[in-house]
Amino acid sequence: MDGPQQRLAVIGQGYVGLPLAMLAVDAGYEVVGVDADASRIERLRRGTSYVDDVTDGQLREALASGHYKASTSYADAAHFAVAVITVPTPLRNRSPDLSCVRQAGRQLARYLTPGCLVVLESTTYPGTTENILAPILERGSNLKAGADFALGYSPERVDPGNETWTLAVTPKVVSGIDAPSLQAAREFYTKLVADVVPVSSTRAAEMTKLLENTFRHVNIALVNEFAIFADELGVDVWEVVRAASSKPFGYMPFRPGPGVGGHCLPIDPTYLSWHVEQATGRRFRFVDLANDINEHMPDHVVQRITRGLNRLGRPVSGSTILLLGLSYKRNSSDARESPATRVVELLRSLGALVEAVDDRVPTGHLADEAERVALTTDSLRRADAVVLLADHEGVDYALVEQQATWVLDCCNRLTGSNVERL
Repeated sequence: MDGPQQRLAVIGQGYVGLPLAMLAVDAGYEVVGVDADASRIERLRRGTSYVDDVTDGQLREALASGHYKASTSYADAAHFAVAVITVPTPLRNRSPDLSCVRQAGRQLARYLTPGCLVVLESTTYPGTTENILAPILERGSNLKAGADFALGYSPERVDPGNETWTLAVTPKVVSGIDAPSLQAAREFYTKLVADVVPVSSTRAAEMTKLLENTFRHVNIALVNEFAIFADELGVDVWEVVRAASSKPFGYMPFRPGPGVGGHCLPIDPTYLSWHVEQATGRRFRFVDLANDINEHMPDHVVQRITRGLNRLGRPVSGSTILLLGLSYKRNSSDARESPATRVVELLRSLGALVEAVDDRVPTGHLADEAERVALTTDSLRRADAVVLLADHEGVDYALVEQQATWVLDCCNRLTGSNVERL
C-alpha cells in the first residue's frame, strides 16, 4: 500500500472515524469517510467539524487536497484497499447492539476485492470479528476471509480533547484472523501511528479494549464510593487522593466525579459482563458493582445539593440551580451518556429550575429542561446553588467564587467559604 492512490474507506465519521480519516489523509491515502447521518456529511462537506480533535482548518485542508471525501454512499468507497469500521456499538436494554456493525459489513461486502483489508475498531465482545463480521463479509462478497481478503481488529483508543496522547502517538493494538491478516493490519497502522502492538488473535484484541475500560470503570467506582463515605466521615477525599498520589509505587490516582460518561465507561464494561454471562453463566461481579456505583453518582450529587440548600433554609423545589459544564469530561463537547443529563432530570423531578452554562456542548445534546444561559454576575446571583460538573478551561471561575451564594464543586477546581467539594 504505497502512495496516494491507495483508497481507504472509513465507515463512521464520529469521534473515532473522523480523526482517523484526517490522519490517513496526511499519510497519503485517498480517504472516503462514510456516515449514515446525512446532516453530519453535509457539515463535513462544508468544512465544519463537530469533533473536538479535528479543527475546521484540518478538515478544510483535507477537502482542498482532494484526498478526503465525505459521503453517505458506500459506492463512493468502491475499490478501497483498506476499510476501517468505526461505527457505534451501543447498549439496548443492557445488551450489545451490533446492528451498525452488521449493516457496515453488509454494505462493505458488496465492494470487497481480493487482497483488500478490513479492520473493525468498534468496541465489542470477544468473537465478534470472527463469528459475526467475517461471515457477513464472506456472504456478501463470495470471498473467503483470510484466503481472499485480510480481516483484523484494532481497538480504538481515542480520548477526546487529550492534546498529549493523540491518535498518532498512542500505541495501537492490532490483530488479524490469521498471520497474513495481522501483517496487513500492522503495515497499515504503521503508516499512521508511532507504535503498533500486535497481539495473537482478534479475540485477544477485543478483550484488551474491554480490560482497559473495565479497569478505569472499576477504579473510578472505587474512588467515587470512597468519596461518598469520606464525606460522611468528615474527611476531605481530595486531600486523601493527593496524599496517596505521593506514593511512587503500587498506587495509581483516580479522582471522584459526578458520574461517568462518553461511549466507553458506561457501555464497554457491560459488553464484557454480558458476554461473560452468556459464555459462562456467571456474573462479572466487579462490573456489576462498578455500574451500580457510577450510575448512582448523579443521585449523590443531587443529595449533596439538597443538603446544601437545606442548610441555607431553601427547599430544592422552586430553587434555581446553575450547572457549569454539561459534557462528560472537561474540555470536551461530548455529552454522550453525560452524568449531567441525570442530574438535570433529578433536579427537575424535585421541582428545581435548572439553568446551564456550557459553550462547548451544542444545544440539543441535553434535555431541554436545562435552560442555557451565559455565565454572568446576574446568572450567578440568581442561582440558589451553582454546581460545577465539568471544569472546562476558559471559564471565569474567579467570578463564580466571588458571586455565587453556594457552590458544589465536583471537580476540585474552586476555593472559598461558599464552596463545598464533592
